[in-house]
Amino acid sequence: MATSHDLTTGSIPGHFRTLAIPTAIGMVFTTLYNVVDVYYAGAISTDAQAGLAISFQVFFVLIALGFGLSSAMSALVGNALGEKSTQTSIIASQGLAYGFGAAILGIILGYSFGPSLLAVVSEPGAYRTAAEDYLNVLLLAAPAFLLAYGANGILTAQGDTKSMQYANMAAFVANVILNPLLIYGYGPFPELGFNGIAVSTILSQYGVMVFILLRVYRSDAMQGTRQYRPDFKVMGEITSQALPASFAMIVMMVAGFVIQYFLKGFGGEAVAAYGVALRIEQLLLLPAFGLTGALLPIVAQNYGAKNFDRVREAAFFCFKAGAALMLAAACLLWVASGPAMRIFTDDPEVIRIGKSYLNVDGFILPVYVVLFGINSMFQAFKKPLYTLWIGIYRQGIGVALFAYIFVVLFDLGVWGVWFGIATSVVTGLIVSAILIERVAKELIGGLFTKAS
Repeated sequence: MATSHDLTTGSIPGHFRTLAIPTAIGMVFTTLYNVVDVYYAGAISTDAQAGLAISFQVFFVLIALGFGLSSAMSALVGNALGEKSTQTSIIASQGLAYGFGAAILGIILGYSFGPSLLAVVSEPGAYRTAAEDYLNVLLLAAPAFLLAYGANGILTAQGDTKSMQYANMAAFVANVILNPLLIYGYGPFPELGFNGIAVSTILSQYGVMVFILLRVYRSDAMQGTRQYRPDFKVMGEITSQALPASFAMIVMMVAGFVIQYFLKGFGGEAVAAYGVALRIEQLLLLPAFGLTGALLPIVAQNYGAKNFDRVREAAFFCFKAGAALMLAAACLLWVASGPAMRIFTDDPEVIRIGKSYLNVDGFILPVYVVLFGINSMFQAFKKPLYTLWIGIYRQGIGVALFAYIFVVLFDLGVWGVWFGIATSVVTGLIVSAILIERVAKELIGGLFTKAS
């Protein structure tokens, strides 16, 4: 049986090492998993690579639902553990039931609105057709993604980030093997072409789901009373936590659509370049994801236990360590953006445009880690609506407004899109810092300024 880790005592840096390193390693393999997909799509054609990029924007709605559920379970179960509540197992089992319902809803919405969303961000032609076919297959993986996300939130609340690390590593290996088998067809495997990438994802992600659910059912959080029939009070708490985080992620998807909208005027090469560069950016952000992912359960347990000084200590450790790591990543990015792009494509125009994005992106990597950390704190404080409002400004209004200014008014081409993204991120951090201080003053006596 897996046991919970008490994050309310002991070394804060030690807890970050225990939680963040497995999270980051797991995310390395998740990102490499996506990199493999991008690589094989590029080997098929530039249209397939562009189709993969825009179909991911639509599937991201389901990822958002899973992310929201994961954050909700990490916060609610973490708070319950910190309070030594007897309701922990009920909250956890209700979260799994919630995830199954969300998966069914996600499939229905995907088949209903997916083609219309793809039409917004693409022009008629080969890459839109490829995206539509790919998405129709990939939607079948929705239950695997959503249940695995929700179950992992329960594990993360208990300080277990290794289980998902192992699952992501195994999924990566499976994807490496299955992609060429299903794309090109070998032995008993049919030749599925571009759709083979989607089928590989379905098979590997259901494996992840099974493993994570087994780990959850063996964990301390599930050893009390379980209840799967909807308890409207608990379901309401999960919804109030999950939906704002999910909508914040959906707003991120909307930002992706806005970016794709501005990019499509510069051709399929610009769309493909952004898709490839985004994967490279994700690799460099992995330490930030690990640190800020660890911050949520640490703050959740200590906030539940009313250890407010430890909450502040954890936040500042995360901000400082994350910013230092991202500065190092930025230096690497400025030196190696060209070679990194060439790993995935030999199209010189795609490489040129991708390099321009990565050169601008290097300046805002340290900003991202503080933004992600503040979002984790809002979740742990059970104030997820703030993450939604910040997301609406930064990834909705901000991206659209600043991209319009730089692309249309200043006529800066694709550089204008990148400057629009950077400006929205920096101003979003300013808004986030003001709001988290306001909330922290009310709940823990302040974050940046401690009440006397």
